[in-house]
Amino acid sequence: MTSTAGIAPANPHEVKPQPPRGRKLTGYWLILPAALWLGLFFVVPFYSLVSASLYDPDGSVLTGYDMTWHVANFADAIGQYKAQILRSLAYAGTATLICLVLGYVLAYAIAFKAGRWKNLMLVLVIAPFFTSFLLRTLSWKLILADDGWVVGIAQALHVTNLLNLLGLTSTDDRLLATPFAVIAGLTYNFLPFMVLPLYASLEKVDIRLIEAASDLYASPIRGFFKVTFPLSLPGVVAGTLLTFIPAAGDYINAELLGNPNTRMVGNVIQSLFNTQLDYATAGALSVTLMAIIIAAVLVYVRTAGTEELV
Repeated sequence: MTSTAGIAPANPHEVKPQPPRGRKLTGYWLILPAALWLGLFFVVPFYSLVSASLYDPDGSVLTGYDMTWHVANFADAIGQYKAQILRSLAYAGTATLICLVLGYVLAYAIAFKAGRWKNLMLVLVIAPFFTSFLLRTLSWKLILADDGWVVGIAQALHVTNLLNLLGLTSTDDRLLATPFAVIAGLTYNFLPFMVLPLYASLEKVDIRLIEAASDLYASPIRGFFKVTFPLSLPGVVAGTLLTFIPAAGDYINAELLGNPNTRMVGNVIQSLFNTQLDYATAGALSVTLMAIIIAAVLVYVRTAGTEELV
């Protein structure tokens, strides 16, 4: 037997050595740059925006704006630009659904079928980011030009007639300067934001689970909806949020590819700030759009039933 005669009993009141004070503050020092960055470029502009939304609407750049806490600015902005708000949500929602369908197929192919071409395909997905957002959007004016081959093929296959029935094009069989062009531009520009989260989520799926579903006599479609899609739901949620949020506030696509009847709320805000100099209405409309998007995101995430977004 081992003797314990020479071992002193542990003192329950013994004070454990504390780490140096500087080490305890290391974490705070590390987050300080990010906190300053957010404070300078998010909190301060957000405070300025909310303040502008409560300005006296009778003010101007020449006479100045008084802070009168004019809450009625929000009701006036919603009443005046309700159509643009609903149009922005509709365009962004449609583009997000299209991105989800196209992006899921592409992400699935990269994750499970690409093999040694996987890295190349991922590079091709992010390759558009190496080009200016403005140039990418302008290129769609050439693609959808009235004398272009895309319009010619669409007319030959009577696709323009179908789009006209859906209210996405005009009666003269044009594709440019129509809702279709705006939605197509949104879909193209924000598709990578959908593909990358979906790929990251599908890459984590254990292929043995899919094989097990097949071994249990599940059809490929049933196995997909019972195994693959539920496991990729975090990527679906993250991708849809990353696509819908910037698409709802975008104004470049509607400005370059649309017409006055396809203006989105971003175009209205840009015009109010830079052209009409109506800061009160512009601020109220911006805060309203932000509140609508935050509410929609909270409801969507809660409905999706997932807390892990990546």
